[in-house]
Amino acid sequence: MAVKIAIYPGSFDPITYGHIDIIKRASQLFDQVIVAVARNISKTPMFDESERMEMVREAVTEMPTVAVDSFQGLLVDYAREKKAQAVIRGLRAVTDFEFELQMALVNRKLDEHLITVFLMPHEKYSYLNSSIVKELIKFNGDVSSFVPPHVQEKLLMKMRRK
Repeated sequence: MAVKIAIYPGSFDPITYGHIDIIKRASQLFDQVIVAVARNISKTPMFDESERMEMVREAVTEMPTVAVDSFQGLLVDYAREKKAQAVIRGLRAVTDFEFELQMALVNRKLDEHLITVFLMPHEKYSYLNSSIVKELIKFNGDVSSFVPPHVQEKLLMKMRRK
């Protein structure tokens, strides 16, 4: 039987409990989940690629079927390279759906064999995203219920340097 591989792409700038929840859910459905940190030239992340990968690795250390990697370019090309059958996308709210549906349809057009699986995080994370976390930390807000301790520490260190 073939190994079922899924890619969970994103900027993960930084990884949140919402992301981790999606990763856990995906790992129950697939034999291997690759958390793929995207190198997006149109975005200016708070953390560089190696910092984001390090935070993700530490967050998934207890999940033996989860790997962490990075990619640049078309997701469908990366998925082919990794022999993945599926792309995991999180849906927090109705507002995510239209964009995610468009991306899924484009990916299907580029590779009809690559499926997109939409997963909803636990409702306690349905409003959470990395931008909210970064905004909170800029104004000395408490992010401890949104990100793991090692991520909160990195956020605080980053803010002290500014």
